[in-house]
Order: sequence, then structure tokens, then C-alpha cells
Amino acid sequence: MRSSLPCLLVSVAACGHSSPSPTPASPTGSSAAATTTAATPPATPTAIALPGATAGVFLDYLAYDPAHNRVWVPAGGTGRVDVIDAHTQQLTAIEGFATKEVERRGEKRTVGPTSATVGDGVVYIGNRGDSSICAVDATSLVRGECVTLDQSPDGLQFVAATKELWVTTPRDKSIRIFDVAKPGHPVAKGKIAFDGEPEGFAVDNQRGVFFTNLEDKDKTLAIDLKTHATIGTWEPKCGEDGPKGLVFDAATNHLIVVCPDHIEALDAGHGGAMLGTLAIGDGLDAIDLVPARHLVIAAAGRAEKLVLATLAADGTFTAVATVATAKGARNAVASADGTSFVANGPAGSILVVPAPSAAPPAVTR
Repeated sequence: MRSSLPCLLVSVAACGHSSPSPTPASPTGSSAAATTTAATPPATPTAIALPGATAGVFLDYLAYDPAHNRVWVPAGGTGRVDVIDAHTQQLTAIEGFATKEVERRGEKRTVGPTSATVGDGVVYIGNRGDSSICAVDATSLVRGECVTLDQSPDGLQFVAATKELWVTTPRDKSIRIFDVAKPGHPVAKGKIAFDGEPEGFAVDNQRGVFFTNLEDKDKTLAIDLKTHATIGTWEPKCGEDGPKGLVFDAATNHLIVVCPDHIEALDAGHGGAMLGTLAIGDGLDAIDLVPARHLVIAAAGRAEKLVLATLAADGTFTAVATVATAKGARNAVASADGTSFVANGPAGSILVVPAPSAAPPAVTR
């Protein structure tokens, strides 16, 4: 994803196979203050160290697998994908992913796997080290087939309604589509070209709509899953740095758009009308939603905080807790109970923030 936080895009090479090697989690204390308006604040965050990332690592898209209660962490230049048990916080490292050294703004950095999405019994991993997408068995954690793109993959989204994998490739202003009707065997199927750089993704499987942003145009698009036609073009007015991530709430047909310092709820059923906004803090990118708890999880890297908020049926937000994190900590995902896992790339770790001890207030749908 393009951001004023460091982001690297490269291509080349091929990928092999590897078996997972278990690595124990290494929780360490992290001082943090928490405030709340509607719930008992979460406990102080702890940190899970990522193997080989002691000097920091570029982390981008994480993914949560509810079937196995696991958080998937593509750990960039370490050449690993780290899988964390959301209950025990035990970490298993899947090794052997390709990496590549690149130079950006006069600095040499190593890039590798940076995105994940959960499919039917497999998790697909996007790798900037060799422009590949690899399938990993969600149960055994054994890597299977890989395919190579001619562009570096950014975000990945499994689309259950069509049994496809949609991959944003902003460098050539496109989305690539793969048939994954046979789980773990991606087959190139098509390409959608845009007049801007696609950033962020969400899918409405029930209504057959895919959402993405054009970050450099400050627009949000609704795309028909079958025809690939753009059926809605909305303007979230995020500003020069453009919209970032997206989250879709199927129960209300509301789309949450992430701007650099705040989030917005758009009415996807009524022309993307603005319903509500909530200031979070500078350095937002991707966020998450726990549908059963109506709970939004948003980590701001520059503001060094995580905000938990409820999303009401009318599209308005209510902040319920704020937790201090660390500089550069962003792109949180949440487990089913509302525990947050925040990518803290500069420290080479994942911050774990427990859910508020009192549930957020009920929201009528």
C-alpha cells in the first residue's frame, strides 16, 4: 500500500516450498496508557517478537483466520510468514519465502512477503520479493503452489462469492484476478485497469460488489464482481494523501473508508452518502472490524495509538477506548473476541491489545 510511512514495491524471481518450524512467542512489556468513554479499558499491550526482525521489518497487511483462531503476519524481509495462535500467542514461523534487496531513497532494504488473505482452507500470501502469490494450507501450515505476476502484488482479497482472488497491483494501475475454485491452485483469469492506483479492498459477497480506492485520485470505487464494471465512484475527500484501507459491514451495507487521520462510514446502498466520521490520529492505513461486536479497530502509526470504536446502525461511530502503542504501529487486525494485533514493524514485533473487559454497548441493526 502506498503511504507516507515507508512502503516498498519490487518484482522478480520464483518461490519454493517449506515446512513450518515452531518458534515460541516472546512477550515483552510495553508501557501504555488507556482511556475510555464507554467500556473498561484494555490492559497494557504486550509484544510478540518476530523471528529475525530484531532490527525492524516492513509489515503491511495482516490477516485473521477465524476457523483456526490464528493471525497471519507476512514478515517482509525476514523471508518468513509468522502465524500466531490468537489464544495462546504461540508463534509458528513458515520459512523460505523469497526476499530481495532494493534501494529506496538512498537506503538499502530487504523486502519479502507483505500481504495475506484467508480462502477456503488455505491462506494466500503476496510477496514483493519475487512478485509471487503462494498458497499455504491453513491447518498444516505447509506451503503449496505459487504463481508469479509481472507486477508486485500489494493487497490480496479472497472473494467467496466467485471463488476468486483479487490482487491490487498499483504500479500498473490494475487489479489482477485469479480463479481459486480449486483451493490452493490460483489460475490467472483477468485484469481490470484503472485511471489511478488501487489501494485498499473490501468485498460484499452477498450483493456481488468489490470495493477499492484510487489513492492518487481521492476516490472510492464499487465494482461489479461479475461484469467488472465500475458501478459507483465516490469521493471520501481524504485529501492529498488519499484514502487508504477499507472495511465493509455486511449487516448495514456500510463501507468504512480509512483516511490518513480519520475514518468515514459511507452508505454503499445509497450512492456512497457520508454517514459518520471519527478522528483517530495521523498514520492510519488498514483497519479491522469485529462484526459480532460492532467494534472497529484502528491503529495510527504516527499518533502512536489504537482506537476502539463502535459502529452504529445509522453509520455513526462512538469511541470506547484509546490505547497508547508505539511509533509506526499500524494495520491492526482483531480476533473474534476483539483482541487487537498491531503490526509494529519498526520494533519487529506484533503488539497484542486485549479487548475491553466490558463489552461495548449493544447496537441495534
